[in-house]
Amino acid sequence: MSDDLTDAQAAAIPDGYSQLNWSRGFGRQIGPLYEQRQGPGEAVLGFRVEEHHTNGLGNCHGGMLMSFADMAWGRIISLAKSYSWVTVRLNCDFLSGAQLGDFVEGRGELISEQDLVFTVRGRIWVGERTLMTGTGVFKGLSPRAPRPGEIAFKGPESQGG
Repeated sequence: MSDDLTDAQAAAIPDGYSQLNWSRGFGRQIGPLYEQRQGPGEAVLGFRVEEHHTNGLGNCHGGMLMSFADMAWGRIISLAKSYSWVTVRLNCDFLSGAQLGDFVEGRGELISEQDLVFTVRGRIWVGERTLMTGTGVFKGLSPRAPRPGEIAFKGPESQGG
């Protein structure tokens, strides 16, 4: 466990989740973030709503939810394709809000791929309540060696196209 976690954060990690080692830059600012692997190339990301995630009303800030959606939905490209990527477009529909202390979860589903442009459908939720749905378009930059739990990228030349 990292010394950077508060006692509340350390106690709030749900079973099956482990902390992501995203401790530099933006990941450090909005974290900690957690991941639950669900099989090769599949995972759910999560975070506990802490005070630094909230807006003036004490709810999780919409910008935090969009940032989290970007990471949770784009994560499928890293896991299923072992590719570095950047976000081209993120369309989000806010359906509900998250409160201080809620554990927010999210995942993306790869729905199309062409010329290293990946389209992902995603969902963000707390328990049974959907907070956000949407789509993301991500551009693959470069293949990389698969990390544990990731699927090796098969480029167009290996797919007969």
